[in-house]
Amino acid sequence: MGAMDDAKHNVEKMVGKAKEGVGDATDNESLQAEGKLDQAKAETKKLGDDVKDAFDDDK
Repeated sequence: MGAMDDAKHNVEKMVGKAKEGVGDATDNESLQAEGKLDQAKAETKKLGDDVKDAFDDDK
């Protein structure tokens, strides 16, 4: 995985964490859930890239 992909996933995760925090502060359950979902998506993308890299390294 390139450094840009890693940075992109980290930014997506931070945005999700921020949304979750704003949702917590405002008691907005929808925003909390959206933030958690964004974090999960970013983590899944990162994991997928890590798996892909593992197979690329074996060549």
